[in-house]
Amino acid sequence: MNSQDLKKFTLPDTPGIYFFKKGKNILYIGKATSLRDRVKSYMSKTVFDTRGPLIAKMLEEVENIEFIETDSVLEALMLEASKIKKHQPFYNSKEKDDKSYNYVTITEEDFPKVLVTRGSGTYGPFPHGGELKEALKIIRKIFPYRDSKCKLNNRLCFNAQIGLCPGPCAGRISKNDYRKIIHHLRLFFEAKKPRLIKSLEKEMKTLAKEHKFEDAEKVKRQIFALEHIQDIALIKKDIERMTGNSFRIEAYDVAHISGTNVVGVMTVIEDGELAKSQYRKFKIRDDKNNDTANLKEVLTRRLAHPEWRLPNLVVVDGGKGQINVAKEVLEKAGLDINVAAVVKDERHKAREIMGDTKHSREILLANSEAHRFAINYHRKLRGKGFRI
Repeated sequence: MNSQDLKKFTLPDTPGIYFFKKGKNILYIGKATSLRDRVKSYMSKTVFDTRGPLIAKMLEEVENIEFIETDSVLEALMLEASKIKKHQPFYNSKEKDDKSYNYVTITEEDFPKVLVTRGSGTYGPFPHGGELKEALKIIRKIFPYRDSKCKLNNRLCFNAQIGLCPGPCAGRISKNDYRKIIHHLRLFFEAKKPRLIKSLEKEMKTLAKEHKFEDAEKVKRQIFALEHIQDIALIKKDIERMTGNSFRIEAYDVAHISGTNVVGVMTVIEDGELAKSQYRKFKIRDDKNNDTANLKEVLTRRLAHPEWRLPNLVVVDGGKGQINVAKEVLEKAGLDINVAAVVKDERHKAREIMGDTKHSREILLANSEAHRFAINYHRKLRGKGFRI
């Protein structure tokens, strides 16, 4: 499909989800702040760089585009997750390792907790962890819920003190009333807002008849919030991710003891924030006491995953040797990506940054994360007695 083919489809300038199809087969499902602008962005000449070769390949197969409009980006996020789970499109599953997807899990207990889990869960998958984090902030202001920090010990948890938890920790809510909150949350995560609003309207009328006017007013505010969702932060993140304007740093480090039990890792920072769902571990196939050779293997294996978005900057731990091997691997792959190296002193503290130094704070953070992640991975496997 190209920009000329796109003219056949009348796409609205509204939030929603879109389906790229080949015949009756759904190839890919995505969400958008503007369906028109998002789908149009796929026809850009830079789609290979911003979305990766896998999506570029997918576009060659697309024959038809369908869409569903929503009232907000937040609702589009919920609907996207629901439809991906239902249809499991080929290119959605190939875009990321299933284990790296985020899910929302509602636990089975008297006062269920709402948790973000990795790899599986009650609702999801949510392809982008940062967006899910912003979404939960919005949802929790409308329907406060219990999380893992809320202990049932008759002491008010911190989130209850600031209105983000209804207070089962201190006996401030009954099981029955808390179940109502969970029911509302389930409807929202299932992208059933019309049904949710009808349920709330019924509850509000019942409370009014029972002269529980304060509680009825609270439900009225929830209905208003659902009908006027404030998702500016979510819109900003969504726009940055399709336009490809988010700045991605990948940092690499290797850990071993005298060339034994060698492991490598990749950590990721996007727009200054840790993207832990995108961290990766590599078991070096041939133990060797050669950091540049080990780094070369890690980078080569990383670039064998076209479904992972390419970075704007690569950070390595070391000096000229590490920078040179990173540039060698990237140039061999035909990629024009800047490289920075963090040089350490005798105490393994950052002494200077070589190469690209425009993002020094993020570079040092990414490098520190890579070192921590590599050491922990190495110790964990070594402690279990594994030979990598």
